[in-house]
Amino acid sequence: MAWIKKITIGAMMLCMLLVINSCKITLGLAPISSIDYTKVKTVSIAEFPNQAEYVYAPLATEFNQTLKDLFIQQTRLQLVDTNGDLNIEGEITGYNQYNEAVSADGYSSKVKVTLTVNVRYTNNTNHEEDFEQQFSASQTYDASLLLIDVQDGLITQMIGDITDQIFNSTVANW
Repeated sequence: MAWIKKITIGAMMLCMLLVINSCKITLGLAPISSIDYTKVKTVSIAEFPNQAEYVYAPLATEFNQTLKDLFIQQTRLQLVDTNGDLNIEGEITGYNQYNEAVSADGYSSKVKVTLTVNVRYTNNTNHEEDFEQQFSASQTYDASLLLIDVQDGLITQMIGDITDQIFNSTVANW
């Protein structure tokens, strides 16, 4: 009987060794962008002026800097002032707020803030990828708060969403 236990234990250990050796885990980062760095070396990002009806002074500056930072951090492209292999330009066309929900007493309970940006993208190495498109993002806040109290946080979130959309549409090809 003791020899059966030894054979069983040996067989189980052999099976575990086979299972462990057959498993392979590969860790790595997925490519963030689909840029052919042999052809594309530079990107120029023009300043996006704020042409929205409602103007919030820090909006254009924060948007422009966030967009440039994203390309610098996520690609190996060199940022140039003009005539890059990739050109991104446009304008902030909308910054609006709307009542989104009404409470039982008839007053607004939620307010939706929307940011819209028009983008013109030119790929000077492959003009088939050129486009002009609008990107937008929205956030809501409780109507009992004033916009001025939540505006900076909402703008940061919306700018992050829009710059990610622009990045994905231009160089990530998603």
